[in-house]
Amino acid sequence: MKKAIILIAILIISLPLITYAQPDPPGGPVPVDGAIGLLALAGAAYGAYKHRKN
Repeated sequence: MKKAIILIAILIISLPLITYAQPDPPGGPVPVDGAIGLLALAGAAYGAYKHRKN
């Protein structure tokens, strides 16, 4: 029982050393506003095409 408690304590203490995250990439986040606008425009054009076809 003592060995299990010691093993669990060692795992809990060493876990933060294993789980370091990577730093943020230089330049900051990438804006996706243009891509979303193009997808919306393409969807609207496809919807208009399907509507006129029917």
